[in-house]
Amino acid sequence: MKPVQAADAAIVMTQGAAERRARRTRLAGVALAMGGVLLVTAGCSSSGSKSSTDAKGPGGDGTASAAASPSAPKNSAAVLTVLPKDGAEDVNPNDALNVAVTGGTLTAVEVTDKNGKPVAGVLAADNLSWKPSAPLTVGMVYKVSAQAKDADGLVAASTSSFTTLTPAKTASANDNITDNGTYGVGMIVSVNFGKPIKNKDAVLKGITFEDSNHTVVKGHWFGSQRLDFRPESYWKSGTKVTIHYRLKNVEVSPGVYGDVDRDEPFTIGRSQVSVADAATHQMTVTRDGAVKTIPITAGDDQNPSWNGTMVISSKEKVTRMNSATVSNIQGSEYDISDVPHAMRLTASGTYVHGNYWGSSFGKANASHGCVSMADTKGGDDASTAGKYFADSLVGDVVKIQNSKGKTVSADNGLSGWTLPWSAW
Repeated sequence: MKPVQAADAAIVMTQGAAERRARRTRLAGVALAMGGVLLVTAGCSSSGSKSSTDAKGPGGDGTASAAASPSAPKNSAAVLTVLPKDGAEDVNPNDALNVAVTGGTLTAVEVTDKNGKPVAGVLAADNLSWKPSAPLTVGMVYKVSAQAKDADGLVAASTSSFTTLTPAKTASANDNITDNGTYGVGMIVSVNFGKPIKNKDAVLKGITFEDSNHTVVKGHWFGSQRLDFRPESYWKSGTKVTIHYRLKNVEVSPGVYGDVDRDEPFTIGRSQVSVADAATHQMTVTRDGAVKTIPITAGDDQNPSWNGTMVISSKEKVTRMNSATVSNIQGSEYDISDVPHAMRLTASGTYVHGNYWGSSFGKANASHGCVSMADTKGGDDASTAGKYFADSLVGDVVKIQNSKGKTVSADNGLSGWTLPWSAW
């Protein structure tokens, strides 16, 4: 019986162990199922919290996770500085824009206006800075994109934008040139400004001349509102000239900007230079090498003509001349309402003109300072004065010599040729 009992006990023990193993298996399955629900719940939690398993990664201690993630990118040692700062407004269009780098070199700078038009610039020889080569446009939005790299080739980049100021005050600029006009070889371009100019050098840089003979043209200031331009010697016949005005972006005085960006073309015609000799009462006219002499009368001893080189600044078929408009007239006053074929030489009232009331041509000086020649009342185009008038251009040279008068001032009309080039 005992062996049987022992066997029965062994069987009972074996069945109990099996039941315990089965129970553990069922519990383990429940636990795994519950664990899967937790993981899913944690992954979709609105709180954003993570389970400890997520935090540590597959290894359970974070080691495997750290090994699997990419390393942080290395920043370039190049540091870009762009002025004006991003979003800046009312920026001065002159010398305000500058791109620079430390710890590297510039590799690209692109500046465009709101229309996509590129801005030309100059990169420093050491590749550490960039500036625009000309003033920016007022009232314009600009975008700046810059790149640089350090010694390791790592790139730094910057993108920004700014807006230039819109001037509250402007100074008008008007000259004596008509587009596509033709002028004499002595033509002086005279620019008059509506307000006093303080930044004269900046204005000079904003007005440039381009011509077919590569003539050097310089400007000379007469006061703060007049700027005249001429070459060292008379222009060559046939020269094609274009004046480039770029003043809208120039601060001509504190808070005041120019008002014009335009190009003005003109042409120098044939050469005509007249020399009026007050001592001989004759005027020699040299036109493209051909010479002729015209009898004249110049200013008398009480009202001598100016000496010096003058330029015809305007032509009037008939004009009124009144001594009340001319300073320092000595002797009898005059008021002639119909002076024919008049060509102005000075602002003070000197003309070359026709004369129908006198008879001293070639004999004596009888005028109040003008140079006159024979004409008829109403003006006859076939007269001496009429022919000279027809042959003359604004810009033609008229030089008066051997008068008892003083030398004309350089700013009296277009008389700048009286100044030597070294003083211009």
